[in-house]
Amino acid sequence: MARTRVRELPGAAGGEVTLKGWLYNRRSSKKFHFLLLRDGSGIVQCIVNREEFDEDQFTDIGKIPYESAIEIRGLANADERAPGGVEIHSKSVECLCAAQEYPISKQEHGPDFLLSHRHLWLRSRKQVALMHIRDEVIRTIRDEMHDNGFTCIDAPIFTPNACEGTSTLFEVDYFDDEKAYLTQSGQLYMEAAAMALGDVYCLGPTFRAEKSKTRRHLTEFWMFEPEMAFADLDDVMNLAENLLKRIVERVLDRRREDLEVLERDIDKLEKVKIPFPRITYTEAVERLNAEGHPFEWGGDLGAPDETKISSWFDSPVLVHRYPEEVKAFYMKRDPDDSRVALGVDVLAPDGYGEIIGGGQREDDLGLLTDRIQQHELSEEDFRWYLDLRRYGSVPHGGFGLGVERTVCWLAGVEHVRECIPFPRMLYRIYP
Repeated sequence: MARTRVRELPGAAGGEVTLKGWLYNRRSSKKFHFLLLRDGSGIVQCIVNREEFDEDQFTDIGKIPYESAIEIRGLANADERAPGGVEIHSKSVECLCAAQEYPISKQEHGPDFLLSHRHLWLRSRKQVALMHIRDEVIRTIRDEMHDNGFTCIDAPIFTPNACEGTSTLFEVDYFDDEKAYLTQSGQLYMEAAAMALGDVYCLGPTFRAEKSKTRRHLTEFWMFEPEMAFADLDDVMNLAENLLKRIVERVLDRRREDLEVLERDIDKLEKVKIPFPRITYTEAVERLNAEGHPFEWGGDLGAPDETKISSWFDSPVLVHRYPEEVKAFYMKRDPDDSRVALGVDVLAPDGYGEIIGGGQREDDLGLLTDRIQQHELSEEDFRWYLDLRRYGSVPHGGFGLGVERTVCWLAGVEHVRECIPFPRMLYRIYP
């Protein structure tokens, strides 16, 4: 008999099924074993009736160690009281591989222990739910980009120069004493691709050598980066807004059970509606000071400042037109106010901080060259990037969306380290 996955059981109610998975939990009495089988797609209760097994079989089933690989054959019965609406009346139970004593017990474990056992911690219900939500976010991004005519372009992992500042580069040996760096962003390469294909995106790992231990930071994380030719700041903000709206809708529609496992306040996500609020950096600073939160114009917003701003709204808020000094060299300055750059950060509600950063790029060759020099970057290293302004330059823009931060906000968890399968952080690279 072909294997049936737990997620398929509602359509198999009333028939014989074969399940393969792992023993997640067990309750036993003199007459019954209640086995919880997980297979990655869900968890189902399998009832073992003592009267239908011989004495030794029933006893052995009660001794199968947790996380052992098992196969259960039985009848799938519809039951509204059961998780997923189906439970299994077991006819046979076979232990395919008996597990050793499982190191993660029901007792509380600290984060260091759990992270050191991440390869096993992933099996827990909450971690599985997080991976489901992460998968849904990525699927939605790709679907939305495809539906809107964007072309996926893969950016290189090895790069010859910085994108987001030289202080956070991971340097690696290349060949013949040549140095390379792990990419901080695929943006510059997406700008090149946009001049060829119009609307493009990449989705992949990025690396920042930041010695930060905050709940928002990883040294390796995934970023979605669209780039659009013939686009201005408003186009960038509209794309970010519509994409986030779609992501929230899809997660609510397809991953509600996972949100419930995580005990997420779903009402908060249902309040996320477009249009999102939009305020300038200057307006934000004025309101911060008016509400007794001192902040001097010209500085970059920190976590406490972003948390305060996001508390004003139920939906993500778009803060735009930051001081040019706090933005990257490639950001275009506002022609109406040279003090500010045409950039935008999208701040998630409830203190989850920046989940999107982007804006309009400088398309003028002379101005971009000046900025490279002002930031003390090598003009030779960026010769190819300047070529994009020499040969058919147009207004263009895009943004970067941090996948883990977005998942963290949607799932309502405390730390981004739980939102990536195997987190890399300061002083942690195992397993």
